[in-house]
Amino acid sequence: MTSPSQFSPDHPIPIQQRIFGARDLFSLWFSLGIGLMVLQVGAMLAPGLGLAGAVLAIALGSHGARLPALLNLLQLVGWGAFEIIVMRDAASLLGARAFGEESAWNSPMLWTLCFGALATLLAVSGPLAFVRKVLRAWGIWLLLGACLWLTWNLFAKADLAELWNRAGDGSMSLAVGFDIVIAMPLSWLPLIADYSRFARNGKHVFGGTVVGYFIGNTWLMSLGVAYTLAFAASGEVNALLLALAGAGMGIPLLLILLDESEKAFADIHSAAVSTGVLIPLKVEHLALAIGVLCTLIALLAPLAQYENFLLLIGSVFAPLFGVVLMDHYVVRRRRLPAQVNGLHWQALVAWFAGAVAYHLIAAKAPELGATLPALLLAGVLHGLLSLSRGRETVQA
Repeated sequence: MTSPSQFSPDHPIPIQQRIFGARDLFSLWFSLGIGLMVLQVGAMLAPGLGLAGAVLAIALGSHGARLPALLNLLQLVGWGAFEIIVMRDAASLLGARAFGEESAWNSPMLWTLCFGALATLLAVSGPLAFVRKVLRAWGIWLLLGACLWLTWNLFAKADLAELWNRAGDGSMSLAVGFDIVIAMPLSWLPLIADYSRFARNGKHVFGGTVVGYFIGNTWLMSLGVAYTLAFAASGEVNALLLALAGAGMGIPLLLILLDESEKAFADIHSAAVSTGVLIPLKVEHLALAIGVLCTLIALLAPLAQYENFLLLIGSVFAPLFGVVLMDHYVVRRRRLPAQVNGLHWQALVAWFAGAVAYHLIAAKAPELGATLPALLLAGVLHGLLSLSRGRETVQA
C-alpha cells in the first residue's frame, strides 16, 4: 500500500486511509498542547504578570498559497529548531544530575544530534504510524501521568493562595502576555489540515483538535507559570528546567521530554508538506532535508530568543487569519472559489498592513496588545478592498 507521506500536499487522501477518529486527534492535539516549550511560555509570563494575571492571559490567548506556504515553512523550521534546543537543554540537565557535570551525558551537541535524528525519523515515517502506534497506544497515558504528578506536587509543596494573590512585577502587561500566549495556537493553525485530512469526518476533527489542544496547552502553560513563581524565581534561562529536574527525581520532566520529540516531528512533517507546495518532491524526502536543517540551526540558536520568535510569529499569522476569516465567511460566504488566477493583491495588501500595524502597536503601545487590532485591521481592510474590487468588476 502506498504510504500516506508519498501523497503530495494537495492530493486527496484515499478513503481507506482516513482512519483518524476523535480519540486519535484528541491524543495528537492534547500532546501538541503539552510540552517543554509550553512550560517555557509560562515561565516568561510569570514574573511580569504573577499567577492570576498569567492564568487570565492564558485563558484569553488559548481560546495566495505560495507566500503563506513559504512563511509557514520558515516558522516551522524555527519551531523545529527550538523544540530540539529545549529537548537538548532538558536532557543535558538530567544527564548532569544523574552522571555528573563532566559526564558525556551532559553534552549539548550529543543531545542536539540525537533529538534531531529522532524527530527527523518520526517525520519521515509519517503521521499515521506515529499517532496510532505510539501516541494513542501509550504516549498519551505517560503524558497524563506526568502532568497529574506535577500538578499534585505543586498543590502539595506550594502555597497557591499566596501565589495567586502575589502581583506581578509589572515588567509585562496583560496585553503583551496575551500576544505571547496566542502566538502559539496561531502558529499551529496552518498545521491542522496536515492531520485532519486523515480523519473520518469533520466532527472528529473539530472536537478532537479543539478540546485536546485547549486542555493540554492551558494546563501545561499554567503549570509553567506556577512552577516558575514557586520554585524557579532565579531569572535564569533554564531556571524552570532546573526546577522540573528536581521534581520527582526528574521523571515527569523525562516523560515530557520524550513527548517533546512529537512536537518536533509535527513541525518537520508539516514544514515538508508546506515545502511540497513549492517543490514537487516526496514529503518524506523533504522531511529528511528539513530535519537536518532544524538540527543545524539548533546547534547555533540560543533559547533566549524564544520570546522574540513568538512575537514575530504573531505578527505574521494574526493578520493572515484576519484575512482568511473575512475571505471565507464574508467575502465568499463559505463558498469555494470557482478558480484561482494569480495573486489576490487586496488580500496581500491587507495582510501586509496588519503585520505593519502589529509591529507598530508592539513598539509604541504594547499595553494595547497587538494581536486583535492587527487581525481586525487586516480582516476589515480585506473586506473593503474586496467590496471595491467587486464593484469595479460589475461596472466593467
